[in-house]
Amino acid sequence: MTYCCLLVLPGTLALNYEAVAAAYPTKPVRLIVPFPPGGGTDILARLIGQRLGERLNEQFVVDNRPGAGTNIGMELAARAVPDGYTIIMASIGLSANRSLYPRMTFDPMRDLTPVTLVAIAPTIVAGHPSVAAKTPQDLVALAKARPGHLNYGSFGAGSGAHLAAELFKLETGVDIVHVPYKGGGPAITALLAGEVQLVFSSMLPVLPHVKSGRLRAIGLAAARRSPAAPEVPTFRESGIPYETGTWFGILAPTGTPAEVVRRLHREIVDILSRNEMRDRIAREGAGLVGNTPDEFARFIKDESVRWAKVVKTAKIKVD
Repeated sequence: MTYCCLLVLPGTLALNYEAVAAAYPTKPVRLIVPFPPGGGTDILARLIGQRLGERLNEQFVVDNRPGAGTNIGMELAARAVPDGYTIIMASIGLSANRSLYPRMTFDPMRDLTPVTLVAIAPTIVAGHPSVAAKTPQDLVALAKARPGHLNYGSFGAGSGAHLAAELFKLETGVDIVHVPYKGGGPAITALLAGEVQLVFSSMLPVLPHVKSGRLRAIGLAAARRSPAAPEVPTFRESGIPYETGTWFGILAPTGTPAEVVRRLHREIVDILSRNEMRDRIAREGAGLVGNTPDEFARFIKDESVRWAKVVKTAKIKVD
């Protein structure tokens, strides 16, 4: 039997990787969204995917894979071939789920590689017009006067909307009832129909309905008012110490070639730097970021510590 030995020089290998990255992509890229259509993550993913497709001359196909508090979509991404042709737009569940689901069969922080943090959006508390509360003070007073009477729809047990509402309960001492839905779209639809009375959400899926008058914005959980809805007061200015929000970021399966990660990072950050995109997202109520992979990794770690404390203190349980 004859064996053939092929010697590959390090410089040649680097050039080959660079050539692969320069040619990337040569086929459609799957962009997983671990939520149903219609929520903030889905909205941002479609905007970014469309721009990436235009720049790179290949389709970035949004693949909605909701369920299990985003774990279905995240595991699908984590188990995908790490070649750059599967990426994911993740959100707060990436940093919170290890505390919520102690028996996960994968580790999102180990099995997914950060590309960039795309945007951060403050939480807005919106109500059905039938709810008497119109201001943050009204909401707290109403909830305290009628414990267990108000209910809120979340985007699923353990979702960012669920965590934001539980943090609100911790900060204010109110008793409101959790009604989980399978994603932001269904939860907002339920709120519009009056099935639930409140939602704690990023502004992206809520603001159009506030502008149309179909929902009422009660308060913003931010340090200052948003240019997208300057009429909405913050909880802070109302004397209520409640600030939180959600975030949206792009990741790839761990093992994806570094050159491909850098290419994706460079293209996405350039997209985010465009005034057209910044203005569009600002109108939706979010602020664009576009940091480095290392900065995003540190951000995820800090968020993981933060939400672990909330999960423990609020005794949040998921099925």
